[in-house]
Amino acid sequence: MIASTHRLTWKTLLAFAIIYFVWGSTYLAIRVGVHEFPPFLMAALRFIVAGAVLFAWAAARGEQSPDRRQWTAISLLAILFFVLDYGLVFWAETRVPSGITAVMMAMIPAFIALSEITILRTQTLTLRLALALLAGIAGVGVLASRSSFVSGPPVNSAGALALIVASFSWAVGTVLMRKLSLPSSKVMSSGTQMFVGGILLSVASAALGEFRNFHPAAISRAAWFSLLYLIVAGSIVAFTAYLWLIHHESPTKVGTYAYVNPVVAVFLGYFLAGESLGLRTILGTLLVLMSVVAITTARPEKTTAPLPAESAANPVE
Repeated sequence: MIASTHRLTWKTLLAFAIIYFVWGSTYLAIRVGVHEFPPFLMAALRFIVAGAVLFAWAAARGEQSPDRRQWTAISLLAILFFVLDYGLVFWAETRVPSGITAVMMAMIPAFIALSEITILRTQTLTLRLALALLAGIAGVGVLASRSSFVSGPPVNSAGALALIVASFSWAVGTVLMRKLSLPSSKVMSSGTQMFVGGILLSVASAALGEFRNFHPAAISRAAWFSLLYLIVAGSIVAFTAYLWLIHHESPTKVGTYAYVNPVVAVFLGYFLAGESLGLRTILGTLLVLMSVVAITTARPEKTTAPLPAESAANPVE
């Protein structure tokens, strides 16, 4: 029993380390790539390849393919996680620095907490949560404001709105995973979600006319390497770690990766890409992180409604 608990603890710590630091660095990798790749097409390539690899791995291990009900759930999560979240993040990074993108995506824990209140109904809205959410909104407002009272360039308005929609979509998908029927295999589940998401992103890319302006020979080695890094580290490794964690820890606790991701991304953007680190960025980042800390360290006040039973297709292993 002690050995089993020890192994689980190390798996949990390793999974948290991966989603903390690898996802923090992927924002810069996206920024490098979308300077040359059309954004939705780059996202599509990332997840089609990563999803196909994971699906093939699961199939080779003899794991059962999803049934019709599970494919429906997979398709819904593919829209929330990949089309609306990642698609908009890739698009936003053509307009917003990588560090600021990570800061704005740190609003995810706030939206997860709100989703737990409205969807799972395992928490109640408290004054602390309300104030924390207001602090996060204030932080986003500072980043996007064009006021001259705070130095530094404001965030592009369209990019900021896209990132808010993206973070809310990820939060809803995270909470819905607790209620949907998905394959018991984490590899099969993550692989099929990525692959379907990549296909849907390619449809969006085609609809936006991105194929017409895409010339693979014109893409630099640096941009191709950023895509490879996103596929292997950001998708295959980190998303699988995230998927494993969400079935072993609460959605709000898993959302604590938002503590570290913005810090990693801001410093990488500053030191490696020359992104601004003025008063506007610092103040906005502090307000958003204060919001995240207040939400994720608060003891949740649960409602009397029981937590929905875990789907038989999703046992906690």
